Amino acid sequence: MKDSKFKVLLYSDGSYQAFSAAVYTATLLRDMTNMHLTIIQVHDTDDGSQGTEFSWKELRPKYKRYYWGCDIGKEYSWIDTWPASPTQEWMEHVLDESLEAKEQYAVILKKTNEIYAKRKLNVTHEGLCTNVSFSDTSDIADTVKVIIDYIAKHKFELVIMGSRGHSALNGLMFGSLSHSVLDKSPIPVMLIKKLPQEFIEDYLSHTES
Repeated sequence: MKDSKFKVLLYSDGSYQAFSAAVYTATLLRDMTNMHLTIIQVHDTDDGSQGTEFSWKELRPKYKRYYWGCDIGKEYSWIDTWPASPTQEWMEHVLDESLEAKEQYAVILKKTNEIYAKRKLNVTHEGLCTNVSFSDTSDIADTVKVIIDYIAKHKFELVIMGSRGHSALNGLMFGSLSHSVLDKSPIPVMLIKKLPQEFIEDYLSHTES
């Protein structure tokens, strides 16, 4: 019998909410040996073309990456979306105010990178395309559709996204992307809020075997 893979989708857009989701996902990736993670980034395009599906492409020995219907002219990785020198305000959204933000952020980022690198054979990066500008919060239906269509086609079992923290009802009323996906998704969606201090301390103290 073949090993069963638990297929998880992580939405990444470089926001502090998505960073919290990436760190939480790293704990799952660290502890679940059968987990296969796909990290998606949605890019807006001028012509709205979603292109065609590309087959697997060998990039380096024992490591493959492919793109889904989008010619973005650059290889993207989740690690590239987080600020190397984040502002104090950005970090305050990620970390508990009682922590030494800059030092903690650097340590958290380093440990998260190490976990993803260690499990790189079970991590896939994908770029999806939509013609909706991310700055237009009043119209996110196309972006949601791209994500939901991708979920359905690839038969994921769990979606993880960052959340600003308001209730599901308020999120739907104000057009939150994460809550819209939660409403439309055919599978469970886990919304991750700001990282609490207890979680960070436990995360940093955990030593991988």
